[in-house]
Amino acid sequence: MKFLLIEDNLALAEAILTRMQLDGHVIDHAPNLSDAIAFSETGDYDLILLDIMLPDGDGRDFLTRHRAGRGDTPVIVLTARSQVSDRIGLLDLGADDYVTKPFDHAELQARCRAVLRRRSGAAQTVIRRGDAILDPVAGHLTVAGKAINLRNRELRLLELLFNAPGRIFSKQKLVDRLYSYDDDVSENAVEVYVARLRKHLENSGLKISTHRGLGYRLDDV
Repeated sequence: MKFLLIEDNLALAEAILTRMQLDGHVIDHAPNLSDAIAFSETGDYDLILLDIMLPDGDGRDFLTRHRAGRGDTPVIVLTARSQVSDRIGLLDLGADDYVTKPFDHAELQARCRAVLRRRSGAAQTVIRRGDAILDPVAGHLTVAGKAINLRNRELRLLELLFNAPGRIFSKQKLVDRLYSYDDDVSENAVEVYVARLRKHLENSGLKISTHRGLGYRLDDV
């Protein structure tokens, strides 16, 4: 999954980045409101973690703008305000959930998983396609009863394809989803991961098709 973290406290941001990256997520970090707006307008995110008190504005303004623009990316607010009225106000503005500072990172991770499950309408994270079962949480793929451990970006790439069978993803789109803004990477890296996944998917009843000039798509064999 790719997250956008909007947080001006660099120590807290670094701690969140470290924990989420260990979970295999790709994260862009915006330390202020103007960067957050720029990231949200150009990036494609599965989840936004939003601080309220920012050096150049109020995170609630970002939330209002995001929802007014029909942005449907789920938002979890990180707030130091513990009053019930404050939390109700955030939910009414369009927040999907909130975490009160200071918080345990394990709780934040759990809330992220819960919001993503609710948004997808799924009670579980296991994805079944053909004769393959992908478990993004456990980090492995099962093909014809055989478990295959996946590297982090192989896992995230396959998760994208499994969640949108029949949709063509361009190389640039996949690069944007698999890497953060600061990563220096070429589109050739995507070709390497696709080649590995094709081998993993042998005997699965599935294939990753190349559509010249367009990108890749998950199809039935």
